[in-house]
Amino acid sequence: MSDGVRCMWMRGGTSKGGYFLAEDLPADTAERDAFLLRVMGSPDPRQIDGMGGGDPLTSKVAIVRKSERDGADVDYLFLQVFVDQAIVTDAQNCGNILAGVGPFAIERGLVAAQDGTTDVRIYMENTGQLAIATVSTPGGKVNYEGDARIDGVPGTSAPQPIIFEDTAGSSCGALLPTGNESDTIDGVEVTMIDNGMPCVILAAEAMGITGQETPQELEANEELRARLEAIRLKAGPLMNLGDVKEKSVPKMTMVSSARNGGCISTRTFIPHRCHKAIGVLGAVSVGTACLLKAGPAARLANIPDGNPKTLSVEHPTGEFSVVATLDGDGNVESAGVLRTARKLMDGFVFA
Repeated sequence: MSDGVRCMWMRGGTSKGGYFLAEDLPADTAERDAFLLRVMGSPDPRQIDGMGGGDPLTSKVAIVRKSERDGADVDYLFLQVFVDQAIVTDAQNCGNILAGVGPFAIERGLVAAQDGTTDVRIYMENTGQLAIATVSTPGGKVNYEGDARIDGVPGTSAPQPIIFEDTAGSSCGALLPTGNESDTIDGVEVTMIDNGMPCVILAAEAMGITGQETPQELEANEELRARLEAIRLKAGPLMNLGDVKEKSVPKMTMVSSARNGGCISTRTFIPHRCHKAIGVLGAVSVGTACLLKAGPAARLANIPDGNPKTLSVEHPTGEFSVVATLDGDGNVESAGVLRTARKLMDGFVFA
């Protein structure tokens, strides 16, 4: 790879990473992963010898190809490149990096742009689900500038609504993999849920915190981190995820009552670093848990009237609005979010 590999670096939502066409990467998985570790500079806490930013949120990869599936324009594989370990995993999806897939697909000529907006139907290979991203394309060109603002990202960008279809149980086989809205692990009540992202949801007070601490304070709390990891390792098999010691799922979300007029407040470990915001699909799973009849989130949530419901999920740097549409039985039928993306660099990356 001494000649470099074509790559676009993009911010997608509140994450950042490299976007590649599948045809530009090695077909062999081991060779591909070794290349991506070199690209990011892992394993190294600073990722000083690569493009990664020393944070899981900036050490991500999207691999995109034109889809041969009916009803999809492109296939998207998300890879999480660990920062301080030589691990590349496809065990989870990423709804933030997803926000850059539509613009990237149009820029690379995989999808023809329309005048105004262009819908890109994205098959998410990690979970086998479909997302529909509406990309701003005035004059048939991708536009990244606009007035949409999302917490966790400075400034404004073009709005990009994303609707998710059939995300329930995408990784665990069922929305509630144990069949229960509430379970107990190590004496702590939890909800194990997967509506696009496997999450274990716990009350912050049950973990000895208020739920309003900064990510830095929570990461420095060794006792808390040890308890969370012990619960996570036991939750993995219960969620049909097997041994999760070296997996980036499930995410661990501690919830408390909203403080700024929202639905609920969150602090999420992903799984060993505390998220400075909350992931897209993680927010969808948490919002769905708020609409259950039991569990920590349901007990603490402030649910708005009407249908669809806009659920403001508060996080350390603001809030994330999840729009949930309910069916006649009160179950979540579909969920949508508003994201933004920005192209940062287009060229060649070297390993």
